[in-house]
Amino acid sequence: MIKQFLLAPGPTPVPARVRAALARPVIHHRTPQFGEIFGRVREGLKELFGTSNDVLMLSSSGTGAMESAVVNCFSPGEKVLVVNGGKFGERWVKLAEMYSLDPVVLTVEWGQAVRVADVEAALKDNPDIRGVLIQASETSTTASHPVQEIGRLTRDKDILLVVDGITAVGVYEVPMDDWGIDVLVTGSQKAMMLPPGLAFISLSDRAWSRSESVCQPRYYFDLARERAGQAKNSTAYTPAISLIFGLDEALAMMQEEGWSELYARHDRCARATRAGCTALGLRLLAPDTPSSAATGVFVPDSIDGKKLHGYLRDKMGVAFAGGQDQLKGKILRLAHIGYIDVFDTVTAIAALEMGLHHFSHPVQLGRGVGAAQEVLMSALPD
Repeated sequence: MIKQFLLAPGPTPVPARVRAALARPVIHHRTPQFGEIFGRVREGLKELFGTSNDVLMLSSSGTGAMESAVVNCFSPGEKVLVVNGGKFGERWVKLAEMYSLDPVVLTVEWGQAVRVADVEAALKDNPDIRGVLIQASETSTTASHPVQEIGRLTRDKDILLVVDGITAVGVYEVPMDDWGIDVLVTGSQKAMMLPPGLAFISLSDRAWSRSESVCQPRYYFDLARERAGQAKNSTAYTPAISLIFGLDEALAMMQEEGWSELYARHDRCARATRAGCTALGLRLLAPDTPSSAATGVFVPDSIDGKKLHGYLRDKMGVAFAGGQDQLKGKILRLAHIGYIDVFDTVTAIAALEMGLHHFSHPVQLGRGVGAAQEVLMSALPD
């Protein structure tokens, strides 16, 4: 059977060390043995998030953490500014509408980042806005938003900055406390190098204060109850025990690599991917504000994007992600997130070259790989 390469921006590859931890015998979650592991993981997550506050673990996908942010921080009728620049910006809009908030939608062209000046203008035009909901890295468009700069607009106002960091946390530095982020969420199946099933959320002091007066129905996603349990190295409900074993190992791997090198690796592989795609004459989806998590490229007009995507996955064993909604069949998204390194990046560009060649697109084999290698040479040992 052909070897498989998972090079999509989630789920991402799971390292052997983490897989071994996942396979450990399950123990009861109301025991000192589990509490010891849970406590260690809690401290590691604070380091990752750049916060002194608790980072709560939820047994859900990242969307569960997004929903919990809405129901714990905003009451029905409250106005929020939602930056909608992709599929997951749309998700913030839908969640706001579902819980009867009053969303002011700032629409951004897919592949572009929101302009800080536009956010500032929207806040001035709507002085009763109580929150800004945004992605740090918009997975669907492979663009990153200027969260740090927006934090400077909100931190001294009664406005909570709520950030979906699902393909940002662990990819590049998102220091929650320093940037003035009030709510930050992520999920296990991205940079955390785990299977899907865990979500993470942290609230600032003022977000916790706001949550005390919020009137929204919530049960499983009652973060105050979850916080009380996790402060005792336990959980309100049955946790994903095996995933937390894996998380313990994944955090250890990230700490061993070192945060600065971890972020540098993602940046290096991202720059190499963009260089390789550009050398092949492909147009980048987010050329001006690209994310370090994944690179989106337009498929040449002469090729059926769905067929190229399927051929790479089913015949070559290389799984990229396609486009969503209006970009379906028009783009490929090549990931460089989590357990992906130099030679995974070379494989991604080589597979893309060969796939384009298979569909008779004029491409000089090796040109994209060579351009990527030029960037990646800095990662090789002396």
